[in-house]
Amino acid sequence: EVENMVDLEIHGFPPSFKMRNGRYQRSTSDWGYVGDLVEDDDKIGLYSYKVQSTITSRLANTMIQAKMVNNAKRSQHIVFDVQVPKGAFIDNFTMDVNGITFTSKIREKSEARKMYSQAKAKGKAAGIVRSNALDMENFKTEVNVPPGTRIQFELHYHEMIRRKLSSYEHVISVKPGRLAKHMEVDVRIIEPQGLRYVHVPNSLGDHFDGITTISKGEKKAHVSFKPTMSQQRKCPTCSSTAVDGNFVVQYDVNRETTGGELEIFNGYFIHFFAPENLDPLPKNILFVIDVSGSMWGLKMKQTIEAMKAILSELRAADQFSLIDFNHNVRCWRDNLVSATSAQVEDAKKYIQTIHPNGGTNINEALLRATFILNEAKNLGMLDPNSVSMIVLVSDGDPTVGELKLTTIQKNVKQSIKDEFSLFCLGIGFDVDYDFLQRIATDNRGMAQRIFGNQETSAQMKNFYNQVSTPLLKKIQFNYPQESVSDVTQSSFHNYFGGSEIVVAGKVDTDNLQHLESIVTATAANAELVMETLRDVEELDGFMKKDKYADPDFTKKLWAYLTVNQMLAERNTAPTAALKRNITKSILQMSLDHHIVTPFTAMLIENAEKDEIMLADQPKDPRRGCCPGTLGLTPNAPNNNKGIPPWANVTAVPVSFMPEQRSPPVSSLSINRVDNDPHFIIHLPKSQRNICFNINSEPGKILNLVSDPDTGVVVNGQLVGAKKTENKKLNTYFGKIGFYFKNKGLKVEITTEMITLKDGSYSISLTWSDTGHIIRKQLLISVKKENNVTITVGEEMSFMVLLHRVWKNHPVNVDFLGIYIPPENQFSPAAHGLIGQFASEPEVYIHHLTPGQPPEKPQATMEVKGNKLTVTRGLQKDYRTDRALGTDVQCWFVHNSGKGFIDGNYKDYLVPHLYSFLKIP
Repeated sequence: EVENMVDLEIHGFPPSFKMRNGRYQRSTSDWGYVGDLVEDDDKIGLYSYKVQSTITSRLANTMIQAKMVNNAKRSQHIVFDVQVPKGAFIDNFTMDVNGITFTSKIREKSEARKMYSQAKAKGKAAGIVRSNALDMENFKTEVNVPPGTRIQFELHYHEMIRRKLSSYEHVISVKPGRLAKHMEVDVRIIEPQGLRYVHVPNSLGDHFDGITTISKGEKKAHVSFKPTMSQQRKCPTCSSTAVDGNFVVQYDVNRETTGGELEIFNGYFIHFFAPENLDPLPKNILFVIDVSGSMWGLKMKQTIEAMKAILSELRAADQFSLIDFNHNVRCWRDNLVSATSAQVEDAKKYIQTIHPNGGTNINEALLRATFILNEAKNLGMLDPNSVSMIVLVSDGDPTVGELKLTTIQKNVKQSIKDEFSLFCLGIGFDVDYDFLQRIATDNRGMAQRIFGNQETSAQMKNFYNQVSTPLLKKIQFNYPQESVSDVTQSSFHNYFGGSEIVVAGKVDTDNLQHLESIVTATAANAELVMETLRDVEELDGFMKKDKYADPDFTKKLWAYLTVNQMLAERNTAPTAALKRNITKSILQMSLDHHIVTPFTAMLIENAEKDEIMLADQPKDPRRGCCPGTLGLTPNAPNNNKGIPPWANVTAVPVSFMPEQRSPPVSSLSINRVDNDPHFIIHLPKSQRNICFNINSEPGKILNLVSDPDTGVVVNGQLVGAKKTENKKLNTYFGKIGFYFKNKGLKVEITTEMITLKDGSYSISLTWSDTGHIIRKQLLISVKKENNVTITVGEEMSFMVLLHRVWKNHPVNVDFLGIYIPPENQFSPAAHGLIGQFASEPEVYIHHLTPGQPPEKPQATMEVKGNKLTVTRGLQKDYRTDRALGTDVQCWFVHNSGKGFIDGNYKDYLVPHLYSFLKIP
């Protein structure tokens, strides 16, 4: 399955929304009485949150609508944030603001950019929506609206429901974020084959027991979830909502023929193929497990747990072996062995002894696995009816051996020779999932990303269960060539139990009464020939009588499958010319069927076409956009290698507006100090970023974190520029020290070396290395010439970023920046320039006045009993762009943070790199 979709986010609000003809324009739609809405402190009320989804023969059309009102006496942001399932296609978005309606249309990317540029030149451009091709998909709209504004958002997307583990599962993200006066999730299922069962697991929690209703007929079902406002509350007196998760509907259809089900409607056919009651084929399986240093900790523990369970499920007819690799490659057995109970138990004992360390040599590990399978085949050790496969489990990029990804892909392809399949599990946030997806697709397999957390083991076992029961191989679908065209069909090498193969195409029904399908395949004990015959007119009456059925379901399913197949083919295209031709075909399909793909952009405009927004993909997906436009916030971590999950950057716009809470700097925002040195403190509760600078002397050591209860110290030593500029000598952090007293460990990071000290023991890496150091459950990961991350169990993590400058620069010097997530489990006794904000202070900002220049307004900030004059502006975040940085909006405190930090910055000077702070 190809998961190339986009994240969309809208920031800002067009000035022309604020007032029409000297007054606010009110909505002409009838919302009814909205006075008894439950509001948070921000005075934003959610009048209704509605989800409507209709499934017609596995095609799900979903609409998510939110109606909100700003009851505050000031302008502020209203956010519409929706998670879209992987692989779904967004096909429509509308927004109604006090009766002004914005609708969307899909255009080729360059054409859309041109139209936007023309509108911008005429002063009609409202902003840019940035998109990025990420594994997880998110649609987020954030608009600034005046008091009393009513706004309605509506998003439409469609997807094909996949069959996994013998059932179809429709997952809808329902996260309204606040109590809704009216809430509804409405799902209708229309399946011409007939419904075996419909089940709604309690995925939102026991809180909602008995609220969901299910009405099931022979071929139709209706699922309804309508919690009242009191039922939505987390507790009887709570003002927060308990509705926060996925609403899941599971079902399966009747299966009458082994040849599958043919459905013909409106000039298209869909063939659903999922035979049952077949004996599993024996399998030959190589597990290739990454045991490099980055797998240390919870990821390795969960992987071992999952592998022990997976090994227990091997059948006696199966053959298997294990390969574990870091910078070296080790084989548990040099050849395949039968899955006897004794061999399985021995394999379990082997993986229990694994201790992760070192680099990552993916190329050699995969080539060793393919060698073992090829040798077994050449020696006649494999059952002719068996299925061979490799399962790779890895969390990172190659750091040892062959490093070029295209070369690794080519090597593996040549070695596998279409003889067996490769399945890839990418663990964690910094894995290059695109590479794993390409290499798996290229070798008749699939990939899945698993985020390293407490659920890793369950996710691994679920993935394995999908591919562990091969029932058929060498599958071939045959249709009458004179009647069928444009068949979209992947290279179906194997069929796994509990899954489904779907084929679609166009069919000429003018002179055709019946459509016949013949499927040939190899089963456990025989060659099978399965036939299916379907009357062309059979579905017409049923579909046309049902008002909820999608009349274009066959056309949409064909387009969905075709685009996904072309995206997969484009990933593995051997030549640039072929890739260009496939891209053109994808583009045309996108325009014809009005869907957002990586090669189209969405224009969003009002009826008068005097305000236009653009949904676009930045040329450099690592960076947000510039001030005055609209920015990108990834919902899931991106692929910046070596950057932990809490280090994802949001760019936010600069504009003068009444006081508002700042969007967090990332999905898990962090505190940091970088450059000269600039401090950015994120306050999670109030959703504000507060900035200040410290100007001190070279050689001085500043305490950043001092926590006597956990025994953790973080200090930074300043280094000066080569000479003064404008009568000022800039200073930077040239050395950062970490002291973990309870472990007796010290870490010193300079612009040249990274050193771990444990008493008289010492080990170092240079910035030219990529590697890991592990000692006493402390992990140091070095990314060459980029960053160092320090992880302490599951409690704390830190990142140090390296800034290199031209060595002959007349002024600047190399320096370091440090980034600390607020989720670190410091004690209440923590202090220091950053540590003191582990206990968030109350901050109140008011009395905004225009600044000089206007985009830097001033305000009064009350904090810790002090009244301070603060300025709104930008600071740089260098995690994803070390050269230019990414703009972060914050309130700037003058005079070295005086009034915001406790005492004076000089109180934070310490004598040594590992000194605790002595609090006066």
